[in-house]
Amino acid sequence: MRGQAEVVATATVVVVVVVVVGMIRGSEKEVTWCVARSEAGAMALEAEMDQVCGSGDADCAPVQPNGLCYLPNTLPSHASYAFNSYYQRSNANPAACDFHGTATITILNPSYGSCTYPSSISTAGGLISTPNTGGGDGGGLNPPVVGSTVPAIDMAVASHLCHPLLLAVCLCFVSLLF
Repeated sequence: MRGQAEVVATATVVVVVVVVVGMIRGSEKEVTWCVARSEAGAMALEAEMDQVCGSGDADCAPVQPNGLCYLPNTLPSHASYAFNSYYQRSNANPAACDFHGTATITILNPSYGSCTYPSSISTAGGLISTPNTGGGDGGGLNPPVVGSTVPAIDMAVASHLCHPLLLAVCLCFVSLLF
């Protein structure tokens, strides 16, 4: 009889853990950033960055000389900041991180030193009023095409698995087994 009670107790704990983990995962919005693709060509990056910075849809002041994100003074670094600013101002809409195939979404925070990449609308300076979807000038974003896929999200590091509350729940579960 005692063996059955232990099995029932263990099964109950497992169900509770699954429910709690599901609640934790369901209530979190994973933070993502938009960065330049490493294989993107310099001309394409420059054209896309010029478009998004020139339109005023991205905050490009930090990548100007004397800006907090000016160094390293490289095109991929500056384009990544500009692309991410636009992406965050577009409410992190995956369609806002394409830039004619020169950008991708990542879960790895690209911030470094005193350069902090925005991670939300509020840290990016607010929602843009009219997203530039490429219009007729060839710049900006590609409009969605029927049957197309959204840019791939870089899942190289599953940082969401290290959530402290999830760790605490798992440790409680393990301690109940022994």
